Amino acid sequence: MLTAFARAFKTPDLRKKLLFTLGIIVVYRIGTNVPIPGVDYRNVQACIDNAETGQGLLGLVNMFSGGALLQITIFALGIMPYITASIILQLLTVVIPRLEALKKEGQAGTAKITQYTRYLTVALAILQGTGLVATARSGSLFPGCPVAGQIVPDQSIFVTMTMVITMTAGTAAVMWLGELITDRGIGNGMSILMFISIAATFPSALWAIKEQGSLADGWIEFGTVMIVGFVMVALVVFVEQAQRRIPVQYAKRMIGRRSYGGTSTYIPLKVNQAGVIPVIFASSLLYIPALIVQFSNSQSGWATWITTNLADTGATPHIILYFVLIVFFAFFYVAITFNPEEVADNMKKYGGFIPGIRAGRPTAEYLSFVLNRITWPGSLYLGLISLVPTMALAGFGANQNFPFGGTSILIIVGVGLETVKQIESQLQQRNYEGFLR
Repeated sequence: MLTAFARAFKTPDLRKKLLFTLGIIVVYRIGTNVPIPGVDYRNVQACIDNAETGQGLLGLVNMFSGGALLQITIFALGIMPYITASIILQLLTVVIPRLEALKKEGQAGTAKITQYTRYLTVALAILQGTGLVATARSGSLFPGCPVAGQIVPDQSIFVTMTMVITMTAGTAAVMWLGELITDRGIGNGMSILMFISIAATFPSALWAIKEQGSLADGWIEFGTVMIVGFVMVALVVFVEQAQRRIPVQYAKRMIGRRSYGGTSTYIPLKVNQAGVIPVIFASSLLYIPALIVQFSNSQSGWATWITTNLADTGATPHIILYFVLIVFFAFFYVAITFNPEEVADNMKKYGGFIPGIRAGRPTAEYLSFVLNRITWPGSLYLGLISLVPTMALAGFGANQNFPFGGTSILIIVGVGLETVKQIESQLQQRNYEGFLR
């Protein structure tokens, strides 16, 4: 593997792409540590050191921003508005005929949808930036911190607008940096930035577990977490690479004096077809009741019940509902992203068929049956991978922001595998052996 890296840097165009990607990553990491105007940075650091943070969707967004959210920097919102906008556009493509028609137009339609995604990203950044500033001003960003209400000393409209505009501009800059990596670097730019943001939080999170431990000066807890982390990575790699290959045969056709078709291929159906999207959906939905209680300041029975059972990540109702929502959204997302009838029609149009299955409706029914069968283990795997670290390591001071938790590991492994495959394919084009011999 090290030899392959050396060969990659010896290839001029590949070396240029790798160095360009590393340069963008450095710029991005610098931006995540530059505070926005109007924030008392000393109070922010005092609250980060003392307050109990990183729960629910707030912890998820903070993880995606590389810790920049709680530090309230220019890249505080990170890549999250773009992820949300992409998911919304993907869902609307199924509902709105105009977007569905654009998707079928090829590269021109995809470029138009990308433009809509950018506009929606800026709108969401304004909305989320306003919410973050309002939360910081009210002191709710760091519950339990004595100086949480002094994070934004000047609460005038001008300072508030300046903070929102700065964070919105930072989100647009992050989106631009990601697109630069996609066009001129290695891998998918947005995925690379997400990978870097999550990986940047690993050292501090692991060291915090060691500092909070009591067995052998915290080293036993640290070692246990590392072992569980490696097991989790191995399990995620195994399942993420698993797929059901449905064989497809294309009939031979004679056009003039040439014969076309007669080839065999397959449709790869992944066990985890939905990826990490169900986990993000479930976390977002569970955070809404806690957010309503937080801003309502109500002391009624329903508010107390929500705080005790839904806002607490270790409560049994929260765990059960979180698991059920992940399973539901896994089936929901697969249903809207993979259309068996459309696949069956395309196969029939080009003379393809599944051996032993009639073309047309029987093929669509067979694909739907297989997809449902493999989505069950995929959805259960997603639910368990998101809950097991929290439940098993609760005694060692781990929480939902545990570095080897489900969401972070899924993204780290998925992006890592995809990027390595891209580098390997470019090496193989130049007669190199790649990463795996």
